[in-house]
This record gives sequence, C-alpha cells and structure tokens, in this order.
Amino acid sequence: MATIKQIANLAGVSRGTVDRVLNNRGTVNPETAAKVREIAALLNYTPNKLAKTLATKKRNIKFGYILFSSTNENPFFDDVVDGIGKKSKELKEYGITVDTCFSELRDPSNQVKLMEQLVDSGINGLAITPINHPDVARKIKELSEKGIPVVTVNTDIENSGRLAYVGSNYLESGKTAGGLLRLITGGKANVGVIVGSMNILCHSERVKGFKQALEEYGSEISINIVDIVENYDDDIISFEVTKALLEKHPEINALYLASAGVYGACRAVKSLNLDKKLKIISFDSVPTTKMLIEDGTIDATITQQPHVQGSKPLSILFDYLVLNIPPKTDRFYTVHEIKIRENI
Repeated sequence: MATIKQIANLAGVSRGTVDRVLNNRGTVNPETAAKVREIAALLNYTPNKLAKTLATKKRNIKFGYILFSSTNENPFFDDVVDGIGKKSKELKEYGITVDTCFSELRDPSNQVKLMEQLVDSGINGLAITPINHPDVARKIKELSEKGIPVVTVNTDIENSGRLAYVGSNYLESGKTAGGLLRLITGGKANVGVIVGSMNILCHSERVKGFKQALEEYGSEISINIVDIVENYDDDIISFEVTKALLEKHPEINALYLASAGVYGACRAVKSLNLDKKLKIISFDSVPTTKMLIEDGTIDATITQQPHVQGSKPLSILFDYLVLNIPPKTDRFYTVHEIKIRENI
C-alpha cells in the first residue's frame, strides 16, 4: 500500500503538505494540491485504517437518521431500518453512533424540528427521507452550510444543497410501471392511481413517469387515468380512499399503487369482489404484498433495494467525514427488479 512519504517524494513536496491536501487541512497551492491528489489516486492510496479509527474514536462522531413515519405504518422501512442497523454495527468499530428517529409524512415543521434536535444533540452528518417542502430544503441547506453534510434517502428534495441522494430513480420506476400495465392490459385500461402524497418527490415522480410512459405510445394505446387519490402511506386511509374511488368509478379496471398502503388498497378491492377483475401494479415486496401477489390480487410489483437505502447513506457520510472522500456522484440509484408470482 502506498504511503504519504512515497506520495511526497513523487510530488516533490513535504509529507506535511501531502497530509494537508489529503485531509483538507490548511491552504495549499491549487496546482500542488491537484498534483498530490493525482499521484495518490494513481497509487490507489487509502488512509491508514487503524490511524483513522483511533482519530475517529477521539472525535465521538454521530450521525442522525430521519425516516418517514414509523415502521408499523409502512413496513417497507423495516428493511431500511435493518440496513441501518447492520451498518451501524460496523461503524461502532470507529466509535461512531447513529441516532434514528421518525417524522410525520404530512408535517414539514415536524421534520425541521427533528433536524434541529439532532443538531443540538451534536450530529456530524445526517441522512433523511425529506418532505419536498421549502422549509425542509432551507433547513438542509442551513445544515450543509454549517458543515453538516446531508444525504437524502428514498426520496430526494430540490434546491437543498444536499451532498448526495440514495434511492430509486423514481421517474424510471414510474415508466416501468406504465410499461408493465400496458403489457398486462393489452394497452386498453381505465386506471385509478393511489399515491402516498404528491408533496413527496418520489411519489410525484412515480406518477409523472407513469404518465410519460403512457404518453409515449400516443394513439397506439387507450389507457386513461381516471383519478389520482392520496393515502399518505397509511393502510386504513388507503382502504377508505380506494373503496370510494372504485365505487365512484365502476369503469376502473386497473390500479396503479404508486407507494405504500398497498395492503389497505387491496383489501378494498377484495371487499368489492374485484380482486380477480382488476389488473394491479404495486411497489416493493413486503410480506403482505408478497401474499397478495401469490394469491393473484397483484399482478406485479417493482422493488428498490431497501437494505441498500438504509446502509449506503451511512457509508457516504463515513467516507466524507472520516476518510475525506467525497461521493463520486450526487445520485446513487438502486436497482429495480420486477417481481411476479413466479419469482416472488
């Protein structure tokens, strides 16, 4: 493994200069700094793990993590939390702790308050599933300007100055759902769309992508979106709004379940004895969704690697704050997989 001394010799500078460049300490001539980084990259230099471990333990680094709602209301986040837990155990080796809390899906002020509480508790970095609201964006930008990097998880937020995003490409996943529905309906359907909240960017992007996929075929298909209703990722609300939608629009013969609340929506379908008559596309593969695919209620679901969404943001924060390695991109997209009864 390359050493600071070797890099210094090749760059023609002191070891102190190399240390300042690689650890972002002090001021170094930009050309010299670029040369040092280039040589370090060519030599595949990585900081000494033991030294970094000891230094990190002395700093008492803490990460905050804010997720939507509670895992009881949205079981998708069970797997996200599991990913957080496994990564948190790894980070304990470095003396790093992770404080996870939950925010209301419809209350941006609550999310801002939680961020403030975590900052007061001394966090050095934050991962968050943000509500797409100006107040939340401003608070994230404020944290970033204070030197507290923020990684958005599962859903992104615009104009916030966040360091990176980890999650699905929701526009693409929405297009995938639109393509699936076209295939399973033969291009003819009246669709009801059930979504968590159009104020959540990932939800609105899924609907946008779905519409785009259908529009691309123009007059080749006849798929009409009858109505779009919100369920706030709550199964009880989802049951109520889905049942009301289907009773109001008996012409609906397909459902696009663009977020959580899948079980509640499907219970409404079953209560009206429509479970063998409607074509249904959903997201994720939580236990209840798997059951509904196996019994034929749901035709297909699209997954988004929740474990990765839980662990990757912590890895990004660790690399950035401890190893001084910035993310290679500001978007880390998870893999989409289409699950049907035969492969669920």
